[in-house]
Amino acid sequence: QVQFVESGGGLVQSGGSLRLSCAASRIPFSLATMAWYRQAPGKQRELVAGITSAGRKNYADFVKGRFTISRDNTKNTVYLQMDSLQPEDTAVYYCNRAAGRFNPVDSWGQGTQVTVSS
Repeated sequence: QVQFVESGGGLVQSGGSLRLSCAASRIPFSLATMAWYRQAPGKQRELVAGITSAGRKNYADFVKGRFTISRDNTKNTVYLQMDSLQPEDTAVYYCNRAAGRFNPVDSWGQGTQVTVSS
């Protein structure tokens, strides 16, 4: 069964930084497009950033210039470096394999909570 384990979330002040990690298992990771998504209370889950197997990156407009997605195929891990965090970034962050227009493919992991205080 495909598994994603997200970590690195926490409580941070506005303007601070966090680095999220997502370890994937039971997928051909080096061939997979991977993406980060987030879900804030009362809102739908939304795409934050994606990275293809070739390393091409895509970002939601609301994080451009602040977040950076990267991957380490030797560790089957995708990262999300988040800088200049704002209270509106507060959400549970998830990773997933993606297809098409960065649509999620597999079941979700438990996610990691990011809370940004003002």
